[in-house]
Amino acid sequence: MSIDLSNFDMGPEWKQSTPGSKLPPKKKKKQKQPPKQKNDGAVRVGRETKGRKGAGVTVITGIPSHPEGLKQIAKELKQKCGTGGTVKGNVIEIQGDQRDLLVQELSSRGYTVKRAGG
Repeated sequence: MSIDLSNFDMGPEWKQSTPGSKLPPKKKKKQKQPPKQKNDGAVRVGRETKGRKGAGVTVITGIPSHPEGLKQIAKELKQKCGTGGTVKGNVIEIQGDQRDLLVQELSSRGYTVKRAGG
């Protein structure tokens, strides 16, 4: 007694894994894109606590300058606030919630400033 497997169909998803056979292509995972920054010419001042164990920083984005210029602006703003901070990419981070003081200072320097977030 023998079984005839010539008419047996495993379905369209099943492929034999021998050299020369083609497996169905793997689905590509979508990569998360960072949120696009609005390019309306406004400097945005917001507050973030993500990844900082609850400690908040004031984040300034949208200042049109080269990296060395951003470092100089950050240095002056840190002195004005009396706190520390850093430049990461095109973003200036100032320690603590300094939004009101920074909005006032950046406006006096001639930037169009918008408060971001709440």
